[in-house]
Amino acid sequence: MKRCYYEILKCARTADGDTVKSSFRKLAMELHPDKNPGDAAAEGRFKEINEAYDVLKDPQKRGAYDRFGHAAFEGGMGAAGARAAHGFDFAGSFSDVFEDFFGDLMGGGQRRTRRGNRGADLRYNLEISLEEAFTGRSAEIKVPSSVACETCAGSGAEKGHQPETCPTCAGHGKVRATQGFFTVERSCQACRGSGKIIRHPCKTCRGSGAVEKDRVLNVDVPHGVEEGTRIRVSGEGQAGLNGGPPGDLYIFISVTDHPIFQRDGHDLHCRAPVSFVTAAMGGSIEVPTLDGGRARIAIPEGAQSGRQFRLRGKGMSVLRTNQKGDLYVEVAVETPVRLSKRQKELLREFESESAHGTHPEAESFLARLKEFWNGDGKA
Repeated sequence: MKRCYYEILKCARTADGDTVKSSFRKLAMELHPDKNPGDAAAEGRFKEINEAYDVLKDPQKRGAYDRFGHAAFEGGMGAAGARAAHGFDFAGSFSDVFEDFFGDLMGGGQRRTRRGNRGADLRYNLEISLEEAFTGRSAEIKVPSSVACETCAGSGAEKGHQPETCPTCAGHGKVRATQGFFTVERSCQACRGSGKIIRHPCKTCRGSGAVEKDRVLNVDVPHGVEEGTRIRVSGEGQAGLNGGPPGDLYIFISVTDHPIFQRDGHDLHCRAPVSFVTAAMGGSIEVPTLDGGRARIAIPEGAQSGRQFRLRGKGMSVLRTNQKGDLYVEVAVETPVRLSKRQKELLREFESESAHGTHPEAESFLARLKEFWNGDGKA
């Protein structure tokens, strides 16, 4: 069941237009997808407040809602809902069918001039390396899309001519036919719903107002971006129809796997092999950092596999800040292989001379086994 539009915008039913607008702006800034990347709940709320504001900002729609509730708009939100479902154009408007119907119903004899249709949004998948995500980069991308025809400036009409108002639908794009008690409204066949007729079409775009063209764009990818980050480039989507505004371009970032580092939010993890002797007697190892540098880690005597060492400030860049996460280096003690006869003799000698406490983990495990075998769980 749909929530009350006034409740969604957190304002009273008696609130004036300025109050409704102020409340909407505050919530829109708080819930905008660019400020809440990957937050499905925030995106859902953002769609809700846009739908509510689209009704309450218009006196006629608000009057219909106050009188009939959500039932007043059943079937009239199709275009906006469809665009929102694809993640684009959250501020979509109601169809002109709604405007025509409620304009007549409430005595609004004058209808708005039909606006051109907004162009479709585009998606571009950009793959970058972990190093590029760390430093940021400027990317040159080629976007295949339709752009406004330069010859006719997007009007679709030949130079020196203008689109004419469709005489069949009087520019509304819709025609009505009465069938008994019902009035059926359908798209005007003469102008194909555009409200305009082009008698002298542009030879370049053949009257469509747009041409297909590959565009080369330079996009700045900020440092600290994560897998799935979405970058919005306003006005770089498909060209609008009938002089309408263009859509937007959404660039989705994909970060490739790194051979050494694994990312965990703002932190990095890597696994460093350590020799048996270094782990037993102590020493130091050198590890790389993502910025191309090196860091030295002191290994204490008796270091065990799985022990982690934290290097502060050597992790990933944090988006929109100068901060960096940490680098965690996990020690992996390497057991020697392909031993010589002499090396094996030395290890056996070492084993025979090992005193109590030399292998604390093994000794603790054996003690627990003895307790188990001598207890109720005796094997």
